[in-house]
Amino acid sequence: MDKIYIKDLQVFAYHGVHEEENILGQRFLISLWLSLDLKVAGKSDDLTKTVSYSQVCKKVTHLFTSKKYKLLESCADDITSFLLKSYPLLTSVKVLIKKPWAPIGLPLDYVSVEFERSRNLVFIGLGSNLGDKDSYLNKALLALNTAETSVLKVSSKYDTKPVGYIEQDDFLNCVAKVETILTPRELLTSLMNIENDLGRVRTLRWGPRTIDLDIILFDNLILQQEDLIIPHPRMAERLFVLIPLNEIAPYALHPILNKRIYELKDELEKLQNNL
Repeated sequence: MDKIYIKDLQVFAYHGVHEEENILGQRFLISLWLSLDLKVAGKSDDLTKTVSYSQVCKKVTHLFTSKKYKLLESCADDITSFLLKSYPLLTSVKVLIKKPWAPIGLPLDYVSVEFERSRNLVFIGLGSNLGDKDSYLNKALLALNTAETSVLKVSSKYDTKPVGYIEQDDFLNCVAKVETILTPRELLTSLMNIENDLGRVRTLRWGPRTIDLDIILFDNLILQQEDLIIPHPRMAERLFVLIPLNEIAPYALHPILNKRIYELKDELEKLQNNL
């Protein structure tokens, strides 16, 4: 991927955990790696087809000096998020902030914090089997469109039988293709907040719910934590996930099974038809 590199932008600011840093201030050095496709700009010599590094420097300086931070981590996080939100052409951003005068009482060149964030392609499964199911799905899709996340494509909605606890109404399911600058953990928190806002109550596993939002795929990431597993551990066993996912992304790859979505769907349909 092509890059614009800004090295050691010098900014005087009042960041730090010590009181004297907030009063006297100090010099910081900010380096940026901006990843984007520069071929069109290179061919056309057109500034609108790229990102103005002059504008970026001015905006980052303003952001960096507009408030006082205790931690470089907070500065870097704000800068990466700001740049990805402000410049749609960027696919990823790396930020390095150096603090040459860190008051630790020992000789050093500088201390620094480096953040790297990118736009991620995610598939989210949505389901509802309480109340106005279609309305709950639409409200959840609307809530997914934020400054950090945007819905790119949505499958058709499918009526499906419940799994696990079957003494409940049928579900209405769909899958959304989403672009986000959030991390998997941040996205999970966002999805749970949407569920809570739409009245989901967690009383029975696989029980009825106003809305259910699951991360199915997150780029080609493989992640296993106590409360967050990607890809979704049961996606290959559920036609109510595979059928809508196949509709909008048949060639998406399961990074563990190393199979395309259409292959997983066909295999599961044949298996169930033979039962």
